[in-house]
Amino acid sequence: MHNFNKYLAPSAIDEKWGFFITSVGCSKIDVNQSYPNNEEHPSTHTFTWNKGRILHDYYLVYISKGHGTFESSETSSFEISAGTCFFLFPGVWHRYKPDPNSGWEEYWVGFKGYYPDHLMAQHFFDKKKPFVLIGLNEDMQRLFHQLLDCVKSSISGYHQIISGITLEMLGLINSISLNEDLGTDATSRSIARARFRMRESIENPIAINQLLEEIPMSYSKFRQAFKKVTGQSPNQYYLNIRLNKAKELLTATSLNINEIAYHTGFESIFYFSKLFKKKNGVSPRDFRNGLQKVG
Repeated sequence: MHNFNKYLAPSAIDEKWGFFITSVGCSKIDVNQSYPNNEEHPSTHTFTWNKGRILHDYYLVYISKGHGTFESSETSSFEISAGTCFFLFPGVWHRYKPDPNSGWEEYWVGFKGYYPDHLMAQHFFDKKKPFVLIGLNEDMQRLFHQLLDCVKSSISGYHQIISGITLEMLGLINSISLNEDLGTDATSRSIARARFRMRESIENPIAINQLLEEIPMSYSKFRQAFKKVTGQSPNQYYLNIRLNKAKELLTATSLNINEIAYHTGFESIFYFSKLFKKKNGVSPRDFRNGLQKVG
């Protein structure tokens, strides 16, 4: 994970849209690293553990690794583990931090508008119970990556696109909170963890044998269980999510082909182009040119 954050000033059109994004970001906090790094954020968002802070936007925060503590004026102290989403509400004092012995990795998005006001007023999300355990959820991870890629590329009209992505996140969280089905058996959790780590490691691919060091399962059992869940072998699944990521970057960014090959973990542009054409029927360049002609 590479640290990134951006704070957005809404336009009149964004406010008319009724759901607009004010901040997006992700950060990796190492063991014993001070938190937060207030130099990376505007004064309106800085805080210390002793003082906490109050924001004027809604925030969704997803902890994908490590654990820590959260506290607000509406809740008692709560231990946060990897796979937990929590909400920050406008006007509600809060503070949170990773455990210095573990650090953590966090994604966040801030948002405002009359539509999120409506959702909160209908009690889809509750300031007194702001936590939802979604696990190492590949769909949530994918959506955050789409959100970050879209903001980084700043394509025309992206403000409305990222509000749509964020709304999809809220729908996913609401669905999970209603169904409470995270795959409670050990095998389901192991497969979910493997899929999450694969998507987390698109730019710097992780070997399946290295992945298995984190999962208490033999390769043959892992491969069988993985194929039963996904319909693909682990290696094929990993290759496909990297190639699908390349399609997203070709569609939504102005990165050149070399840069896209790099961002999807291919050392050789020739090898990348060969695999992309085998899967999609056209080369990366022709795929992008075709989109431009249609547009």
